[in-house]
Amino acid sequence: MALLNIQNPPENQPFSLFVLAFRPFFLAAGIFSVFGMMMWMAILNFGLSIPMSGLSPYQWHAHEMIYGFTLAVVSGFLLTAIKNWTGVQTLQNRKLMSLLALWAIARVSMMFGSDGLLFAAVMDIAFNLLLLYGSLQPILQVKQWKQIGIVSKILLLSIANLLFYLGALGILEHGIEWGLIGGVFLLLALVLTLGRRVMPMFIQNGVGYPVQLKNSVFLDRASLILFLVLALSELFIHNVYLSSTLAIGLVLVSVLRLHNWHTPGIWRSALLWGLYVAFIFITLGFLIYALKPYFPALNRSMAIHTFTFGGIALITISMMSRVTLGHTGRDILKPSRLIGYAQGLIVAGTIIRVIPPIISPEWYFQWIFISQILWIAAFSLFVWVNLPLLTKPRVDGAIG
Repeated sequence: MALLNIQNPPENQPFSLFVLAFRPFFLAAGIFSVFGMMMWMAILNFGLSIPMSGLSPYQWHAHEMIYGFTLAVVSGFLLTAIKNWTGVQTLQNRKLMSLLALWAIARVSMMFGSDGLLFAAVMDIAFNLLLLYGSLQPILQVKQWKQIGIVSKILLLSIANLLFYLGALGILEHGIEWGLIGGVFLLLALVLTLGRRVMPMFIQNGVGYPVQLKNSVFLDRASLILFLVLALSELFIHNVYLSSTLAIGLVLVSVLRLHNWHTPGIWRSALLWGLYVAFIFITLGFLIYALKPYFPALNRSMAIHTFTFGGIALITISMMSRVTLGHTGRDILKPSRLIGYAQGLIVAGTIIRVIPPIISPEWYFQWIFISQILWIAAFSLFVWVNLPLLTKPRVDGAIG
């Protein structure tokens, strides 16, 4: 995204955390991803128990990664991007603090188990609705209708989150499944939509030599249709052979799209290869979906973790690092070397999370433990590098 352009700022505050949404939400997402994964590690490996009737520890973990960690990243990115797209100031200062507070209260409440579940639901849905309002209002103000498709995914995520809570509270039979699987596919839809929009531009601007990359209208439409039907199949039809056939189509579309985006200079830039490899992992997730009816060792959890650990987590570290550099007035072509290490840890963690459990299932929990350690190390590096950048003013004196 283009850098913010604010003319003649009268004064820049020394503490700038709530000037623009990417600052508090990227920092909160990074910190929560570390402590949330530590808590999940304690539950899975050391016997920590959350007293929660109607909700398994696995479902708690999945919900907090989808609607806690990832939606925090989405909030920071979208509210910052919409400011650029529309020229209208999005939530900041007290309103931004309120949005972050709703998110944080929901996360803490979920840790109290059944006693905090209803309160968490109220706070979380309030957060979703305020995020929806903060995203939609600038777009409606300037009548930028082409952005409605992206913002609509926030509405759908809000509905999916509500379905989850209705299921967890015993009100809706399939609510938990619809909320979790729907949430993953909605986040993937958002990633694929934004990736299609920004990847050619990011690559062209970042490789350091002239290159012209284009999207294919045919591939865009094929991806949209196949992905929509796959999501509906996984949510409501539950036909593994239908899902497999659709996933094969998505693998082919994704491979062709990756081919169209490729240029050798990607591999010389940490933030570019991080984004590119993330889309490779998403493609591999579709491949697991395609093959799992025919190979008993493969299952949906492996596909989901390839999407989320390898795809979404790697995208978030890469994108948050790029946006933080650009919107604090720094050179996006010169990220900290530690960010490259963090990306490498996510790549290693994804491979360990998915492949060794297939080969040596008797060591399943040990493989998961190692992947958790690598996740924690990766996002700890992200927080270490970006904490001062996110809390201090832009280096060029502008406000943002």
